[in-house]
Amino acid sequence: MVKEAYKVVAQNKKARHDYFIEETIEAGIVLSGTEVKSIRQGKLNLKESYASIVGGEVILSGMHISPYEQGNIFNKDPLRDRKLLLHRSEINRLIGLTQQKGFTLVPIQAYLKRGMVKIELGVARGKKLYDKRDDIAARDAKREIDRKLKEQQR
Repeated sequence: MVKEAYKVVAQNKKARHDYFIEETIEAGIVLSGTEVKSIRQGKLNLKESYASIVGGEVILSGMHISPYEQGNIFNKDPLRDRKLLLHRSEINRLIGLTQQKGFTLVPIQAYLKRGMVKIELGVARGKKLYDKRDDIAARDAKREIDRKLKEQQR
């Protein structure tokens, strides 16, 4: 099966650093026209954003979409809450997962797929400081091993 092509617009690199991502899910997002044009220009920031479930709907808060320069009265508030589009069964599963202690919903990346903006949500568990240190040590060790192997191949 051929994998679909998509263009990554923004990534939340801090999410993988601060959380263990247990599971990911793709969601659509409700946007206005000028917000989509601004996202196509790459003016999107996921750094401080998070998702929550309110009244049976998944809401994305804290995502910053810069106002579109050529827009006028149609520009929306850059930090407004936005609804994510998921099937009812997916929402119910997310409700069950997030009610467990320590789990939260974090946006990992935003991308364009077939002309539509999609958000990759992660069901995440927070890392402790020692977990972050272990990850950094493992990454440095792997980098050192790769460097030594490359030197031996010469």
